Amino acid sequence: MSGEKLIPAKMAADHLLLGAAVLDQAVEWFEKATGVKPVIGGVHPGRGTRNALVALGGRRYLEIIAPDPAQTTYNFQIDVRGLTEPRLITWAAVSSDINSVAEKARAGGYQIFGPRDGSRARPDGKLLKWKTLGVLSKFVIGNVDPIPFFIEWSADSPHPSQDSPKGCELLSFEMAHPDSANVAESLRKLGIESKVTQSKEARLRATLKTPKGIVELS
Repeated sequence: MSGEKLIPAKMAADHLLLGAAVLDQAVEWFEKATGVKPVIGGVHPGRGTRNALVALGGRRYLEIIAPDPAQTTYNFQIDVRGLTEPRLITWAAVSSDINSVAEKARAGGYQIFGPRDGSRARPDGKLLKWKTLGVLSKFVIGNVDPIPFFIEWSADSPHPSQDSPKGCELLSFEMAHPDSANVAESLRKLGIESKVTQSKEARLRATLKTPKGIVELS
């Protein structure tokens, strides 16, 4: 995707995923830290997960994702069941033309998955619909993948940021990785510019302005 203007990761982000082993405990943890209580979003049938959401200002939000005890299978690409505390595990980049992203990623040598249709019903019964595109990442370490998947929301679906609890604002979004230079280069090939610092472990770091002051998620 060379020649195109790069989008800073903070602006490219549709939502950040905060993994947790138990959703109710993570919701309580987040509310205690920020003063904002996430709202239950719904379940992902066949994936084995359910979520809770918080708006992050603009058209961005935080998705707390955890196993759904009512489902017998777990197919989410990152296993959050063993986490001892909530942590940022990966993120979604927004797209208005996911088929074009798929073509460019494939031309750039990436192995991709999708675009695939997705949906979930909100507690009020409203069906949210989207398409996602996965990019095979060689930078996954433990529970953290710095390479995003891409999401294009259906035109008739309300964006979760619109009706999720307000009060938190994403001030910055950065990454750290043992292979920082190659992570940054891979993101650039996907049209995203990000500060990736050298670190012994993979880590995503989001700084939030909240009713209880500045809170850092990692």
